[in-house]
Amino acid sequence: MKAAARITALALAAGIALLQLSCGDASADGGKKARDTDKKAPAQPTKLVKKTDAEWRKTLSPEQYKILRHHDTERPYGKVYDEFKKQAEGTYYCVGCNAELFTSKEKFDARCGWPAFYDASQHKNIKTIRDTSAGMLRIEVRCKVCEGHLGHIFEGEGFNTPTDQRYCINGKVLKFVPKTAADDQRKGEKDPAKDNKPSKKSE
Repeated sequence: MKAAARITALALAAGIALLQLSCGDASADGGKKARDTDKKAPAQPTKLVKKTDAEWRKTLSPEQYKILRHHDTERPYGKVYDEFKKQAEGTYYCVGCNAELFTSKEKFDARCGWPAFYDASQHKNIKTIRDTSAGMLRIEVRCKVCEGHLGHIFEGEGFNTPTDQRYCINGKVLKFVPKTAADDQRKGEKDPAKDNKPSKKSE
Protein backbone atom coordinates (compact mmCIF):
# COMPACT_ATOMS: atom_id res chain seq x y z
CA MET A 1 0.00 0.00 0.00
CA LYS A 2 2.84 2.38 0.84
CA ALA A 3 4.49 1.69 -2.52
CA ALA A 4 1.22 2.41 -4.35
CA ALA A 5 0.79 5.66 -2.44
CA ARG A 6 4.32 6.74 -3.35
CA ILE A 7 3.72 6.00 -7.04
CA THR A 8 0.48 8.02 -6.98
CA ALA A 9 2.22 10.96 -5.31
CA LEU A 10 5.07 10.88 -7.83
CA ALA A 11 2.64 10.76 -10.75
CA LEU A 12 0.72 13.74 -9.35
CA ALA A 13 3.93 15.74 -8.89
CA ALA A 14 5.05 14.91 -12.43
CA GLY A 15 1.70 16.05 -13.80
CA ILE A 16 1.96 19.39 -12.01
CA ALA A 17 5.53 19.86 -13.25
CA LEU A 18 4.49 19.24 -16.86
CA LEU A 19 1.64 21.71 -16.53
CA GLN A 20 4.02 24.38 -15.30
CA LEU A 21 6.52 23.63 -18.08
CA SER A 22 3.90 24.33 -20.74
CA CYS A 23 4.84 27.99 -20.33
CA GLY A 24 7.97 27.90 -18.17
CA ASP A 25 9.17 27.67 -14.58
CA ALA A 26 6.42 28.72 -12.19
CA SER A 27 6.96 31.54 -9.71
CA ALA A 28 4.96 32.43 -6.63
CA ASP A 29 1.63 34.20 -6.99
CA GLY A 30 2.44 36.83 -4.40
CA GLY A 31 1.35 40.44 -4.08
CA LYS A 32 -2.01 42.01 -3.39
CA LYS A 33 -2.69 43.12 -6.94
CA ALA A 34 -2.77 40.33 -9.53
CA ARG A 35 -3.01 42.44 -12.68
CA ASP A 36 -2.45 46.04 -13.71
CA THR A 37 -5.66 47.74 -14.80
CA ASP A 38 -5.95 51.25 -16.18
CA LYS A 39 -8.91 53.48 -16.97
CA LYS A 40 -7.14 55.23 -19.80
CA ALA A 41 -5.46 53.79 -22.88
CA PRO A 42 -1.71 54.53 -22.67
CA ALA A 43 0.11 56.46 -25.38
CA GLN A 44 1.78 54.07 -27.80
CA PRO A 45 5.60 53.99 -27.87
CA THR A 46 7.17 55.43 -31.02
CA LYS A 47 10.57 53.80 -30.57
CA LEU A 48 12.21 50.80 -28.87
CA VAL A 49 12.19 51.01 -25.07
CA LYS A 50 15.52 50.28 -23.40
CA LYS A 51 16.25 50.58 -19.68
CA THR A 52 19.00 49.58 -17.29
CA ASP A 53 18.41 46.69 -14.91
CA ALA A 54 18.02 49.17 -12.04
CA GLU A 55 15.41 51.13 -13.99
CA TRP A 56 13.41 47.96 -14.76
CA ARG A 57 13.47 46.98 -11.08
CA LYS A 58 12.14 50.41 -10.15
CA THR A 59 9.42 50.39 -12.82
CA LEU A 60 8.12 46.83 -12.38
CA SER A 61 6.88 44.85 -9.42
CA PRO A 62 9.15 41.97 -8.29
CA GLU A 63 6.92 39.41 -10.04
CA GLN A 64 6.71 41.45 -13.24
CA TYR A 65 10.48 41.94 -13.24
CA LYS A 66 11.14 38.19 -12.93
CA ILE A 67 8.76 37.38 -15.78
CA LEU A 68 9.44 40.24 -18.18
CA ARG A 69 13.20 40.49 -17.77
CA HIS A 70 14.23 36.98 -16.61
CA HIS A 71 11.75 34.72 -18.42
CA ASP A 72 10.03 33.43 -15.28
CA THR A 73 6.39 32.29 -15.30
CA GLU A 74 3.53 33.01 -12.95
CA ARG A 75 1.80 30.16 -11.16
CA PRO A 76 -1.09 28.63 -13.17
CA TYR A 77 -4.70 29.05 -12.02
CA GLY A 78 -3.81 32.00 -9.79
CA LYS A 79 -5.62 35.27 -9.10
CA VAL A 80 -4.49 36.80 -12.37
CA TYR A 81 -6.09 33.95 -14.32
CA ASP A 82 -9.38 34.31 -12.41
CA GLU A 83 -9.41 38.05 -13.13
CA PHE A 84 -8.64 37.44 -16.80
CA LYS A 85 -11.65 35.15 -17.21
CA LYS A 86 -13.97 37.70 -15.57
CA GLN A 87 -12.78 40.72 -17.57
CA ALA A 88 -15.13 42.07 -20.23
CA GLU A 89 -14.20 43.77 -23.51
CA GLY A 90 -10.99 45.73 -23.59
CA THR A 91 -7.36 45.91 -24.68
CA TYR A 92 -4.20 44.37 -23.22
CA TYR A 93 -0.92 46.30 -23.22
CA CYS A 94 2.64 45.41 -22.24
CA VAL A 95 3.24 46.46 -18.65
CA GLY A 96 6.85 47.31 -19.48
CA CYS A 97 6.36 49.74 -22.37
CA ASN A 98 2.57 50.17 -22.94
CA ALA A 99 2.65 48.64 -26.43
CA GLU A 100 -0.70 47.17 -27.48
CA LEU A 101 -0.53 43.37 -27.71
CA PHE A 102 -3.99 41.77 -27.56
CA THR A 103 -7.68 42.59 -27.26
CA SER A 104 -10.62 40.70 -25.81
CA LYS A 105 -11.64 39.78 -29.38
CA GLU A 106 -8.73 37.31 -29.56
CA LYS A 107 -9.20 36.07 -26.00
CA PHE A 108 -10.47 32.56 -25.26
CA ASP A 109 -10.54 30.12 -22.35
CA ALA A 110 -7.98 27.41 -23.09
CA ARG A 111 -8.36 26.03 -19.54
CA CYS A 112 -4.58 25.89 -19.23
CA GLY A 113 -4.26 28.12 -16.17
CA TRP A 114 -2.84 31.12 -18.02
CA PRO A 115 -4.44 33.88 -20.15
CA ALA A 116 -4.82 32.68 -23.75
CA PHE A 117 -5.32 34.46 -27.08
CA TYR A 118 -5.66 32.93 -30.53
CA ASP A 119 -3.96 35.90 -32.20
CA ALA A 120 -2.29 39.23 -31.49
CA SER A 121 -4.07 42.53 -32.13
CA GLN A 122 -0.85 44.28 -33.12
CA HIS A 123 1.64 41.90 -34.74
CA LYS A 124 4.12 44.73 -35.17
CA ASN A 125 4.57 44.70 -31.38
CA ILE A 126 5.08 40.91 -31.13
CA LYS A 127 8.33 38.99 -31.59
CA THR A 128 8.73 35.19 -31.62
CA ILE A 129 11.95 33.21 -31.17
CA ARG A 130 12.95 29.55 -30.77
CA ASP A 131 13.26 28.49 -27.14
CA THR A 132 14.99 25.28 -26.00
CA SER A 133 15.55 26.32 -22.37
CA ALA A 134 13.22 23.67 -20.89
CA GLY A 135 14.75 20.78 -22.78
CA MET A 136 12.10 20.97 -25.50
CA LEU A 137 11.50 23.15 -28.53
CA ARG A 138 8.99 25.93 -27.91
CA ILE A 139 8.27 29.30 -29.50
CA GLU A 140 8.75 32.17 -27.10
CA VAL A 141 6.62 35.30 -27.39
CA ARG A 142 8.24 38.63 -26.60
CA CYS A 143 7.21 42.25 -26.76
CA LYS A 144 9.10 43.62 -29.74
CA VAL A 145 9.23 47.12 -28.29
CA CYS A 146 10.93 46.37 -24.96
CA GLU A 147 12.13 42.76 -25.53
CA GLY A 148 10.09 41.64 -22.53
CA HIS A 149 9.18 37.96 -22.12
CA LEU A 150 5.42 37.42 -22.42
CA GLY A 151 4.98 33.65 -22.73
CA HIS A 152 4.88 31.04 -25.50
CA ILE A 153 2.79 30.24 -28.54
CA PHE A 154 1.49 26.75 -29.34
CA GLU A 155 -0.12 25.50 -32.57
CA GLY A 156 -2.28 22.59 -33.70
CA GLU A 157 -3.83 21.79 -30.33
CA GLY A 158 -7.31 21.43 -31.81
CA PHE A 159 -8.93 24.56 -30.34
CA ASN A 160 -12.00 25.76 -32.21
CA THR A 161 -10.55 29.18 -33.01
CA PRO A 162 -9.78 30.95 -36.32
CA THR A 163 -6.04 30.22 -36.06
CA ASP A 164 -5.77 27.08 -33.87
CA GLN A 165 -2.98 28.90 -32.07
CA ARG A 166 -2.64 29.54 -28.35
CA TYR A 167 -0.68 32.53 -27.15
CA CYS A 168 -0.04 31.36 -23.58
CA ILE A 169 0.68 34.67 -21.84
CA ASN A 170 1.63 35.68 -18.32
CA GLY A 171 -1.19 37.85 -17.06
CA LYS A 172 1.00 39.84 -14.68
CA VAL A 173 2.86 41.47 -17.57
CA LEU A 174 -0.35 42.63 -19.23
CA LYS A 175 -2.05 45.95 -18.52
CA PHE A 176 -5.81 45.81 -19.10
CA VAL A 177 -7.89 48.80 -20.22
CA PRO A 178 -11.68 48.30 -20.44
CA LYS A 179 -13.26 48.98 -23.81
CA THR A 180 -15.12 52.16 -22.88
CA ALA A 181 -11.97 53.86 -21.60
CA ALA A 182 -9.91 52.77 -24.60
CA ASP A 183 -12.59 53.93 -27.04
CA ASP A 184 -12.90 57.35 -25.39
CA GLN A 185 -9.15 57.79 -25.66
CA ARG A 186 -9.11 56.86 -29.36
CA LYS A 187 -12.02 59.18 -30.15
CA GLY A 188 -9.99 62.11 -28.83
CA GLU A 189 -7.16 61.38 -31.24
CA LYS A 190 -7.12 62.97 -34.70
CA ASP A 191 -7.72 60.77 -37.73
CA PRO A 192 -4.77 61.30 -40.14
CA ALA A 193 -6.84 60.08 -43.09
CA LYS A 194 -9.48 62.74 -42.48
CA ASP A 195 -6.90 65.45 -41.91
CA ASN A 196 -5.21 64.65 -45.23
CA LYS A 197 -8.36 64.86 -47.34
CA PRO A 198 -8.02 67.43 -50.14
CA SER A 199 -10.03 70.57 -49.58
CA LYS A 200 -12.84 71.46 -51.97
CA LYS A 201 -11.98 74.11 -54.52
CA SER A 202 -13.99 77.28 -54.22
CA GLU A 203 -16.15 78.04 -57.27
